[in-house]
Amino acid sequence: MRKKGSRVVAIVQARMGSTRFPEKVVAPLAGKTLIEILIDRVKKARSLDHVVVATTTAKQDDKLAELLRARKIPFYRGSQEDVLARYAQAARQARADVVVRITGDCPLVDAALVDAVVEDFQKGGADYVSNVDPPTFPDGLDVEAFSVAALQEANRRAKTAHEREHVTPYLRKNSAFKKRNFRNPIDLSRERWTVDEPADLNVVRKIFQSFSPRTDFSWKEVIKLKERQPTIFEANRKISRNEGASLGTGQKLWKRAKQVIPGGNMLLSKRAEMFLPERWPAYFSRAKGCHVWDLDGKSYVDMSIMGIGTNLLGYGHPAVDEAVRQVVRKGNMSTLNCPEEVYLAEKLIELHPWAEMVRLARTGGEANAIAIRIARAATGKEKVAVCGYHGWHDWYLSANLADDHNLDGHLLPGLDPKGVPRNLKGTVFPFRYNQYEELESLIRREGIGVVKMEVERNEPPKDGYLQKIRKLCSDRGIVLIFDECTSGFRETYGGLHKKYKVEPDMAMFGKALGNGYAITAVIGRREIMEAAQSTFISSTFWGERIGPTAALKTLEVMAKERSWERITTTGKEVTRQWLRMTKKHGLRIKVFGLPALAGFAFEDPNHATYKTLFGQEMLKKGFLASTAFYASCAHSPGILRPYVTALDQVFAVISRCEEGLDPRAILDGPVVSEGFKRLN
Repeated sequence: MRKKGSRVVAIVQARMGSTRFPEKVVAPLAGKTLIEILIDRVKKARSLDHVVVATTTAKQDDKLAELLRARKIPFYRGSQEDVLARYAQAARQARADVVVRITGDCPLVDAALVDAVVEDFQKGGADYVSNVDPPTFPDGLDVEAFSVAALQEANRRAKTAHEREHVTPYLRKNSAFKKRNFRNPIDLSRERWTVDEPADLNVVRKIFQSFSPRTDFSWKEVIKLKERQPTIFEANRKISRNEGASLGTGQKLWKRAKQVIPGGNMLLSKRAEMFLPERWPAYFSRAKGCHVWDLDGKSYVDMSIMGIGTNLLGYGHPAVDEAVRQVVRKGNMSTLNCPEEVYLAEKLIELHPWAEMVRLARTGGEANAIAIRIARAATGKEKVAVCGYHGWHDWYLSANLADDHNLDGHLLPGLDPKGVPRNLKGTVFPFRYNQYEELESLIRREGIGVVKMEVERNEPPKDGYLQKIRKLCSDRGIVLIFDECTSGFRETYGGLHKKYKVEPDMAMFGKALGNGYAITAVIGRREIMEAAQSTFISSTFWGERIGPTAALKTLEVMAKERSWERITTTGKEVTRQWLRMTKKHGLRIKVFGLPALAGFAFEDPNHATYKTLFGQEMLKKGFLASTAFYASCAHSPGILRPYVTALDQVFAVISRCEEGLDPRAILDGPVVSEGFKRLN
């Protein structure tokens, strides 16, 4: 079978640092490790002169190298990122004439199939022979054979990151190389026997258990096993073939995160399914101004929600970051209190003279819970009327105990009150914005003690709405709370209520207050805030120093740059361009929100599909973009110009769907999720 004079070397690429499934190559399998079982099976191929593992010089692969050394398995260590160069060097070291490429996540690799591919290659007439182009064998039986001359040529000429990471794309795509595919008479490419994720390993373990103690069974025996026991193969059937090659590092990590974090992350609003399922970069490596770099080093302009509205000055503002660095050098926590919390409280009172006292926290949810506790303590009444979104705590979600849809009109539909004590039912009552009579009736009927609302979100107040509510609360001894966690510092230097000249009894600030650092504040009138002393409200990290320091410097920079005016101007311009471009392309949208917190919705039955298509096409053009835009001082005219050009091109694509093109035909993945329940 072996061609005289040609040395055939199987190179098995393996590493410990898989994004989706770390250390899978040393996972226990059939009494050994996965990599040992794989090597044992490969060595049974009669066409091979030598087998070597190509791993990396990264520290995390020291453990793999030690295992291989202890088992007397030859190995070569090379570049972590440039796998093509690693292969070329390993081939040179092994004195190979012909290379057989095997990946280290395929423990069911079949020796007879390796021999068949090598025999086909040695017939001559091809530089590259494989069973993967196109695939007809189960995923996990991939075998590629190519000449060292072709490998070295590819190593010299391949340029893209994809070509260098996946070794053979340059060989397969370049017309200079002669290629041949080894086919199976029946297409079995949908079968999945590789190990990319924990679910894959579960399937492979069950296969080996079925043949135990044998480990040298053939792939055809596995096919017969599936015919007898198909349930063994069900755990990983939803995973696509070669998914790893099409996903970025961020999406691979996102899939891994879902195995260990409920929902995948800590913040619903950052879940990839909300933006672009299976394609959103998901994680960032660094951020500066309005640019974000993903885990693969690719840069995007953030024309979306800028850290969920936290970075009004832009990412990594030098003055704010330097203030924080100084605090870190001096020490962030101690047994004593940080003086910055006093300075910040005084500054917030200076900006809001009606307020006299302040409590600080670190998140918007905490600030909302603190405000409600204080207000209830001050009034002695437990019933609260709410309008807007106020966080995740029991007190707020209890509004949905009476009706799962009570909060649907308050930013996020589908919020499930599961886990909220049933005895909280009838304590929180939603009311609709600009519906004064609805609130008046609710107060009269339920004996409300606290009214909590956003000053404005998607529409401005009409007919003196806020003034009427202020008078109603004053006349009835009700505490009026304005939730300014999102709206604060967007249109005024302080709360949005300053614009409408209506003073609440309490207000909360967050998001933009620390320009990306965790800090929130509850401010209020003395006679109400003093009630905090009659109830227990306390938390260890509310006393740390970074948050207040960042807030003080952020407020200083805001005042100097008059940031609220800049971001309002930017937001108005972006909204104008949305309307102009959609009109140009015959699309109908509805715009809403504050200028600096603007959004739009497609007025079309295909709105979710169009939203997905918009995000997909904008991402291809280098923009993290959604149907919402949170303006920052970093969004300069130079940033907006290419964004507008991209809008023109993307809305043109969407307009073709209005003319009959099926939008799903040009989507690269699923449609975005909307609301809460569909994300679970």
